Amino acid sequence: MDLFSPALEVRFLGLLDYAKALDLQRDLVHQRKKGLIPDTLLLLEHPPVYTRGISSQTPRPPNLPHPAYLVERGGDWTYHGPGQLVGYPIIDLGSRNLKVRDYLRFLEDVIIESLGSFGLKAETIKGLTGVWCQNKKVASIGVAVKQGISYHGFSVNVCCDLKAFSAIYPCKLEPETLSNLEVLTEKPVSVKECAHAVAGVFNRKTEGLLAV
Repeated sequence: MDLFSPALEVRFLGLLDYAKALDLQRDLVHQRKKGLIPDTLLLLEHPPVYTRGISSQTPRPPNLPHPAYLVERGGDWTYHGPGQLVGYPIIDLGSRNLKVRDYLRFLEDVIIESLGSFGLKAETIKGLTGVWCQNKKVASIGVAVKQGISYHGFSVNVCCDLKAFSAIYPCKLEPETLSNLEVLTEKPVSVKECAHAVAGVFNRKTEGLLAV
């Protein structure tokens, strides 16, 4: 079977430890660079964890209730935990003629369209990265690129515990600025539902970015 027949390979990984997911991403970046795998989207959840982008100058907040990692993505402090969909696209940006800025806009567009399937009108805010709905931030984006291959990615707050954000200023925002899909739709929404919506939109939009 030709690995490169699909535009994108999607892997649903369930709940995965952050350190293991990070090791997996780095390994897949190496494989993608060597042409051993196609562009790949990892969709998963993490046990509670805080992360900070390597370029951030914000010090570690005191008394964090969960482990914290300094990682090579862009952006500031954020939280990942159950009830939040995390996406790690391993994409050869050069083969699709994508600059990093355009790639960030691509990720925002994928999330905005995906949230539309839940009846939400989402948008971006000028000067800020991520996706907002009803003046609340529902999705964060922070990527890294190594030898032209993207990793790290995005997170969508689906039904996560929003109180976990109160230990930090997520992306330098007040914690109450964040919300999740269950709050905004006022009905139950599962991570699985969101993952399938995102996978469908991501796959379709990726097909439009034909490799050159």
